[in-house]
Amino acid sequence: MTLIPARLALQQRVFPEYRAPFFNLVAQSCLQGFSLFAGDPRAEEAIHTSPGLQNGDYQHTRNLHISRGKTYVLYQRNFLDWLARWRPNVLIVEANARYLSTPIAIQWMKSRGLPVIGWGLGAPSAGKAESILRNNFLNSLDAVIAYSKAGAQQYADCGISPRRIFVAANAVAHRPTQAAPERPNSFKGGKPHLLFVGRLQERKKLDLLLQACAGLPTQLTPILTIIGDGPDRASLERLAKTVFPSAHFAGAKHGAELDPYFNQADLFVLPGTGGLAVQQAMAHALPVIVGQADGTQGELVRPENGVLLPTANLETLTTVLTSTLSDVVKLRAMGQASYRIVSEEVNLEAMLDSFAKAIKSVL
Repeated sequence: MTLIPARLALQQRVFPEYRAPFFNLVAQSCLQGFSLFAGDPRAEEAIHTSPGLQNGDYQHTRNLHISRGKTYVLYQRNFLDWLARWRPNVLIVEANARYLSTPIAIQWMKSRGLPVIGWGLGAPSAGKAESILRNNFLNSLDAVIAYSKAGAQQYADCGISPRRIFVAANAVAHRPTQAAPERPNSFKGGKPHLLFVGRLQERKKLDLLLQACAGLPTQLTPILTIIGDGPDRASLERLAKTVFPSAHFAGAKHGAELDPYFNQADLFVLPGTGGLAVQQAMAHALPVIVGQADGTQGELVRPENGVLLPTANLETLTTVLTSTLSDVVKLRAMGQASYRIVSEEVNLEAMLDSFAKAIKSVL
């Protein structure tokens, strides 16, 4: 296991459930200890948070969410009290200039000669005033960890030296230990099996998936399984009865319950944004069709293993599904490429390695 020679403190706005495996891995790796500082999301975000860490120290705080129109800022209480108690020799913060308590924490660390690393998606274009504020914030950091190569380039465009930028491809699962499933060069029963796993909500664009399945050529009409629950489940089931009645809604499944569904599928499809299950699907040697989101999917989905949908519309999705399902041999090769990517490049262990490099660079 990669070891981190630091007493590490890490700040997050919230502690989502999907981050628990990574933070526990970081905690195991920190030779001098690890502490996480985070608060609660806004109620409307419907983020499932983790109650704590199996390893390491967890400091829950009160988040003060301040919104005015499209402008959002955050203040986290007791940030300095946490730092004074934990006394880290490295601090990692979310690289977000709208978190008002973070610059105060950076100043606290700097006054003691201690380094601070930012971690974030990147720095997309913004108005002049916001860009100045953001660039000043980013350049106060000793190093930056980006979720993706695209995010790293955005940080470089803000004036940060490439030597201070590290890429930790956003991962939610460990490097697979099981062998890649072998699938024949034909569809079982003559029909392709399509799979979706995730929260059933509007941004996943499952209405498009149902309509696209109904519009495929007869010889490619798939067996569609939708796994998950959420606010849109009832409306999607009503839509399915009208446009694609054979769609199977299996409800929420977790952990090992998902393995049989991944193993029997031929293709994983997420027409919208988000989607933590993409990496799980790839670990089961599945090709993937995914909506283009924040740039992090680009580290996972490439021409050799799938398709990033440029736009979420019915015509594009139907065309991509038709093309992908028409060549079974190529489809299987794409699945093997998926497995290679998550085995060698995008997994929690590789993500930890990048964090360790960033931390060692500032010590």
